[in-house]
Amino acid sequence: MNAIPFGTGGLVFIGLYLLSLVWIGWLGRQAREENSMRDHFLGGKGVGFFVLLLTLYATQYSGNTILGFSGKAYRSGFSWLASVHFMTAIVVTYLILAPKLFTLAKKHVFITPTDFLAHRFQHRGLNLLATLIMVAALLNFYLAQLTAMGRAVEGLTTLPPDVAFAWGVAVLAAIMLLYETLGGFRAVAWTDMIQGGILAVGFFVLLGLIFVEYGSLEATTRKLAEMAPAKVLPPKAAEARSWLSYILLLGVGAALYPQAIQRIYAARSAKALRRSMAVMAFMPLTTALIAVLAGVTAAAHLAGQLEGVSTDGVIGVMMRQVQEQSAFGYGLVVLIFAAVLGAIMSTADSCLLSLSSMVTKDLYAGFMKPQASQEKLTSLGKWISTFIVVVLASFAIYMNNSGVKFTLIELLEMKFDMLLQIAPAFLIGIHWKGMKAGPVFAGMLIGLLFALSFFWVDEKSGSFMATLKTSGFHPGIWALGLNTLIAVSGSLLLRKA
Repeated sequence: MNAIPFGTGGLVFIGLYLLSLVWIGWLGRQAREENSMRDHFLGGKGVGFFVLLLTLYATQYSGNTILGFSGKAYRSGFSWLASVHFMTAIVVTYLILAPKLFTLAKKHVFITPTDFLAHRFQHRGLNLLATLIMVAALLNFYLAQLTAMGRAVEGLTTLPPDVAFAWGVAVLAAIMLLYETLGGFRAVAWTDMIQGGILAVGFFVLLGLIFVEYGSLEATTRKLAEMAPAKVLPPKAAEARSWLSYILLLGVGAALYPQAIQRIYAARSAKALRRSMAVMAFMPLTTALIAVLAGVTAAAHLAGQLEGVSTDGVIGVMMRQVQEQSAFGYGLVVLIFAAVLGAIMSTADSCLLSLSSMVTKDLYAGFMKPQASQEKLTSLGKWISTFIVVVLASFAIYMNNSGVKFTLIELLEMKFDMLLQIAPAFLIGIHWKGMKAGPVFAGMLIGLLFALSFFWVDEKSGSFMATLKTSGFHPGIWALGLNTLIAVSGSLLLRKA
């Protein structure tokens, strides 16, 4: 069935692109040096500058960037330029963490983020809590990527939206699982090279199409100012606080993604890591900024056509309009759609690999079968990946069909409120030798519970918690402040005792 209106040529291109990912997975399996966890989850000796850069890029810029950021900009307007700043802030946090963490990882053969915590604090309760936080955050993140897969197909199909969503999730998740299971980290990193390259080209093509199809940015801004002035005006105090909150929330949280930390481990050399970080500092200008421009352009020219969660499919709507204009536009849309798929799948596969590595090594081997062989653990990791894909893909389809829908940005915020609570253990613990395990554990636990408690706070109650919730700062920021206070003050008190 020709569900996606690309015609034979476009469908063949997309099909060959997806099959090439499976072929790369097979090549990754052939390149395997040993049947061990380090080989499967980190690619053995690691990767050089070019592969590291593209896998960092493809992992960092996901379905949230193309679909979620453009959808948020459609709803909010130019205020979502904050996304450019927080994507840049991620690299700043990398620079605080990465150099020392890389050195320790090579010396002590770290595989998962928890390996650093186990080495630094030697506290089993802290290891378990941090692992559970990271697993919960990644399950949320993976669900967001599955949702983005469905939305990407939904925006370009003539099928009923729920049917298109289900097919998009099922088919793309199955392909991703196949190449990852075959080749492990090598397959993920090598497919990231292709996906990252297509993504970079796709963003620039998208920018050109926006200007050709909808006119200059000046014309778009004037039209938007007439229709919805609030989407053009400078941010007020509450919006400015929201900007700062997003910069802190994502700038710190995204650098602590388990898959991001594992890419620091996977760098072949300190030089390759430094060069990759230097280039990554400029990538928000070529990605997040273009996604925002796409969203505000749609807000001006497609006003009222989308609302709620459907706004995350605004790129698909724009591409369908461009596609209908000319054969040249048709070809460019096919390329952009491949870039969208690449952005989503390259983030999702990294997320899945990190999930299976932590569940296998930190939970199963760490607390249940510490004497299990490398071969058994590697095999178990692949089965865990399969289980996660089946369960979360089914859940994503169920949520979509049941009417319980979240925007991609809402899903993004939920996980960062949790993930932010591991920040003191990593960012302070790696530099300050006086930080103690007990206070870090207490701060992390109390911070997590405090962040989660905001879900039950009535914003209209007038309580202290309601005031914090409506302040413009995310719950995770307030929780991080409390967490850090407990971890640092407790460590200082124990040091004096």
